Parts: sequence; structure tokens; C-alpha cells
Amino acid sequence: MADTRLKERSLFDPEIMRPAIWDSFRKLTPRHVIKNPVMFVVEIGSVLTSLILLRDLFAPTPGSQPLWFTFNVSFWLWFTVVFANFAEAVAEGRGKAQAATLRKMRKETNARRLVNGSREETVPASALRKGDTVVVEAGEIIPGDGDVIQGIASVDESAITGESAPVIRESGGDRSAVTGGTKVLSDRIVVRITASPGESFLDRMIALVEGAERQKTPNEIA
Repeated sequence: MADTRLKERSLFDPEIMRPAIWDSFRKLTPRHVIKNPVMFVVEIGSVLTSLILLRDLFAPTPGSQPLWFTFNVSFWLWFTVVFANFAEAVAEGRGKAQAATLRKMRKETNARRLVNGSREETVPASALRKGDTVVVEAGEIIPGDGDVIQGIASVDESAITGESAPVIRESGGDRSAVTGGTKVLSDRIVVRITASPGESFLDRMIALVEGAERQKTPNEIA
């Protein structure tokens, strides 16, 4: 069974940085920048100072500002716009990467389904249906949301909840619910699946990550 964990990506992950660099320039189009009024005004200033710089470079007029001054103003205005686009692209890239990791976790996880209450068969986690019964032992990933109906085990839920301390899951009581994508650390449990495909906690997480819009900064709201 695949031991797929939801891992935190580095801030400087090349898979995120490379597309973000390209997107930071692609987002310079007025159609995109106008969504952020502050950056739209800054980009207009960047264009105007660039035109003034070109005029002073090829057709200087008496009383015009020194070239180094106009160049510095133009450079920092453009830098501000590009960096703002870059930060936005990095945030979007991290969201897409997280969704891809969650999809990979769901795809690579297999399950040991019980047939007729005794015989085991290995099936993809995506093939499980509500009411199926699966066996999960130490070191294996729980393939879907369900309730423990037999056994007791220590479960690592950090991949889903972020909580590093393991929790105890056992049959009966209020500690029987388990979440797909979490890992059994010890012992053996039998789990009855309670969520159909597309309705599990992991599926909802993927939908939230893919559908969530990046929260706007105060400057963007202004």
C-alpha cells in the first residue's frame, strides 16, 4: 500500500518558482492588472516614466530630469508591479501543488477489502463504496472515511489535520471515526467505509483547494 503523505512544499520549490516567474510577466496585461486598482495605477506610472526615459534618452529637452533619476523611478515602479504579480503567482502555484499532492494521495492508496467477512482482496481506494469493510495494519494508509468496527490502533492524522501527536482510534464510543489519508502507526483495525466516492473528507479538501480564491490583500481591496 502506498505510503503517500501530504508534504509541505518548500517556498522555493523549482516546480512552483519557474511558472511563477513566467506568470509574473504574463500578468502585466492591463486585463489582469486592472483587477487590482493600486497595481494598475503603479503600472500606468511605470509606462509613463519609461516613455519619459526614452524621450530624455533620444530627444533630451532643457530642464529635464537626469537620466539616472528617471531610470531609477521607472525601474522601481516596474519592479513593484512584477514582484506583486510574482507573489500572487507563487500563492496560486502552491495551491495547485497542494491539490495535486492530495489527488496523488487518493490515486496511489490501495485498500484490503474484506469479501464475505473473511477473504481479503486488494483494490484501489477509489473503488471502495459505502458499507465496504477494509483491514488496515501498522504502516498502512486508511483508504477512506469510516468507523472502526474491530480493534484499536494509534493513528497519525498529521497528513490531514497537521497535528503531529498520534491519536487512538477504537471500535465503539466517540473515538471510532477515522479519516481517509491518515496512517495507522500500530496494531490492526477493521474499518467500515461511511463515505461514497467523491464525498470523503479528502475529496472535499481537494475541491476546496481547487475552488478557493486567493484572499485579497488590503491594497487590492482599496
